Amino acid sequence: MNLTKKELWQRFQKYYSEFPSLGLSIDLSRMNFPEDYFEMMEPRIQKAFAAMMDLERGVIANPDENRMVGHYWLRNPALAPSPEIRQEIQRTISNIKSFASEVHNGVVRGARGRFRHVLLIGIGGSALGPQFVSRALGHPKTDRMDVYFLDNTDPDGMDKALSQIDSEFGETLCLVISKSGGTKETRNGMLEAKAAYERAGLDFGKHAVAVTGADSELDRYARENGWQRRFPMWDWVGGRTSVMSAVGLLPAALQGVEIDLLLSGARTCDAITRENNVKTNPSVQLSLAWYYSGNGKGVKDMVILPYKDRLELFSRYLQQLIMESIGKELDLDGNVVHQGIAVYGNKGSTDQHAYIQQLRDGLNNFFVTFIEVLKDRDNQSLFVEPNVTSGDYLNGFRLGTRSALYEKHRESITITFEEVSAFSVGALIALYERAVGYYASMININAYHQPGVEAGKRTADDIIDLQLKVLKLLSDNTGQARTIAQIAQQLDGEYDMESMFKICEHLSANRSGSVIKMPGESPFRATYTKI
Repeated sequence: MNLTKKELWQRFQKYYSEFPSLGLSIDLSRMNFPEDYFEMMEPRIQKAFAAMMDLERGVIANPDENRMVGHYWLRNPALAPSPEIRQEIQRTISNIKSFASEVHNGVVRGARGRFRHVLLIGIGGSALGPQFVSRALGHPKTDRMDVYFLDNTDPDGMDKALSQIDSEFGETLCLVISKSGGTKETRNGMLEAKAAYERAGLDFGKHAVAVTGADSELDRYARENGWQRRFPMWDWVGGRTSVMSAVGLLPAALQGVEIDLLLSGARTCDAITRENNVKTNPSVQLSLAWYYSGNGKGVKDMVILPYKDRLELFSRYLQQLIMESIGKELDLDGNVVHQGIAVYGNKGSTDQHAYIQQLRDGLNNFFVTFIEVLKDRDNQSLFVEPNVTSGDYLNGFRLGTRSALYEKHRESITITFEEVSAFSVGALIALYERAVGYYASMININAYHQPGVEAGKRTADDIIDLQLKVLKLLSDNTGQARTIAQIAQQLDGEYDMESMFKICEHLSANRSGSVIKMPGESPFRATYTKI
């Protein structure tokens, strides 16, 4: 049963918190936890605080990979557990600033003039964080450089992105980002980009920068081929929390973002979210709300609704940060728990014309996080009606949607920022990073590894290996048509027939007629041959 307006106002006053140093407020009043909920959760809260304290001082926080977890040190090197790590962080930030300045001032140039564009090649955390920051803080009138992304191994997608650069590769700096240096999607993007530069008559290495682990495959390749620069990634920073490392800071600095403010926002948020007090710690408030709504098991989805176009990619960024961190089969004691929180979202008020209908009237299997930005724009707004602006309507739609959901017993959180700035974006990233860490401790899982992702990569390698065997068989028997069953029989092994069927279908559609499919009585009686 919903509260009366008077009761709701009283609850709002109790569960609304402002954090002036961040320009941030959080409202938990429309999450239906009982009045004694924080007290009931105190043992789990204290466990989470203790784990976070250990993590920040360099205790092994990722036991499965025997690694420290140090993304908090990136914005406050003084916290780093050794002078060597502290100096590496400080040196890298200084080198990023110096390099960006040299590029902007034309000291470092492309073959055909000053660098005016950035082409970033990466995937997952090596692309999502930089994309979010770029979209949130960029503007065509103030950006020092345009930024384009290759973030998948889809050939058509790469063609589309590369065609945007077209004849200006000689003025385009290419950042290749891969922590391990062996990520296939990123390797493929690099080779496609290299070919595009070479078709334009350019030396790719003179236009390329690597962000990677020391002595990785990519690091060695960049060194051997005379790339412009190499910036480090460290094994104590996970991809999904790497946006405050060279992964995110380098493209941001090149675009013209004030990276000191980005770091300052995160550092200021870290100081507040480190406090051992629920009522003054916004990250632990978020983690407690998640725990309550999903009963500590993630049984409800998290819907992210930022009412600001600049924050449109935030839900995608959080999908990786939260789902890759929380979605685990085993807990830290080895018990099968199948934990996770599904995250999805877009932007308001666009979603009021998309899936808000189901959120209000359909399955009640979610909670919403509204993200509000108080400042509409830098300039004075036009009145679209007497004394009403477009921004007033945006605010009205947000409040209206929130009320409409509450009427149907749908829970929500509201996070409010004064404005979108480098400082506030840094704070927003840090807010959720810490909330994920606290929540993971509360449910006793390792938030800092990703065995499911690695399993998918290994299976993909097996598929490519099978494809090579199929191609060799067809090539060794040119002109001889075979069904899937006949191919499998001749390969003489235990193979996934469905995968083999999909491989042959793909080959016949993408080898410029060299692999031919001839229809049969059924899809599975079709034959394939190489000519």
